[in-house]
Amino acid sequence: MLNFDEQRFLRIQSGAAALGPRLDAVIGSCLNKGAENIFFLGTGGAAILMQPAVQLLQRKSRFPVFSDLAAELVVTGSANLTKKSIVVIPSLSGTTKESVALLAKVKEIGATVLTLVGHEETPLGKGGDHAFVNFAEDDTSCESFYLQSLFIALSILRHRGEIDNYDEIVAELQQLPQLLLGVKRTYEDMAEAFARILAGSDYHIVTGAGNVWPEAFYYGMCILEEMQWIRTRPVHASDFFHGTLELVEKGVSVILFKGEDSLRPLADRVEKFAPGYTDKLTVLDTAQFDLPGISPEVRGLVSPIVLATVLERISAHLEVLRNHPLTTRRYYKRVAY
Repeated sequence: MLNFDEQRFLRIQSGAAALGPRLDAVIGSCLNKGAENIFFLGTGGAAILMQPAVQLLQRKSRFPVFSDLAAELVVTGSANLTKKSIVVIPSLSGTTKESVALLAKVKEIGATVLTLVGHEETPLGKGGDHAFVNFAEDDTSCESFYLQSLFIALSILRHRGEIDNYDEIVAELQQLPQLLLGVKRTYEDMAEAFARILAGSDYHIVTGAGNVWPEAFYYGMCILEEMQWIRTRPVHASDFFHGTLELVEKGVSVILFKGEDSLRPLADRVEKFAPGYTDKLTVLDTAQFDLPGISPEVRGLVSPIVLATVLERISAHLEVLRNHPLTTRRYYKRVAY
């Protein structure tokens, strides 16, 4: 595979999977001590990657779950953020400015902080009440963060008696690192073709629904815009029909991500509509990939993880086609802001 280290990938994703038991133990302890709610509070892409876990809890649990932008919460606070809150702060670097400021505020309040980081010797790696460290870099962080936050959500469901097959789901998730590697291998020959579509336009409408919508948003903002300087319009598949559809015409690229949760029909609606008005609809569907031993329920849960692992292969080819390394920046962490 192009610019890819298989053993490094397996090591990082297996590291994320190995955090499952400790995450479950910490969540169980927090709940036993009277935790009343949970906040997922990150910055930029790391915050977006928490959203499938937030969605899962919103739809399957009566335990209050909140999601907010770290920079806003530092300014406004929240009536629901108390010493009885669990706060999850993800940051790959462990140094994200807005999240470090948030950590200080949350510690003043006395909430229990779980930090998910790639580096231990950092403000967030050292500052959380419970720091979960799994080294990763930009090309491997999505799967790692998705998996860790999914473990947190599943643990809450388990300890509250809101799920009856926790052990079976977690057992399937432990198979995921090796299965994702298989997905990458399978897709490699097709990745360049998809990358050529992305390289062929300076503007894309990127859409999806359900738990893959965050990946659509993430890929548009953090990869195509930040790392490739390609303009995008990420829009939820439901909202697509309340504004964005008026921009669809011949020559306009629409990129549709499809997952396997119950909200797949919202993506089907876009897929049915778009070909009548543009000649540039491209669909990436997790259902096309074999995941031996993974049940339909778990396939739905891990759809954003599968998308992320495929999109990494596309990005690897995209940077070569455009002669624009994914590490190139004009402003991000290069100028004062």
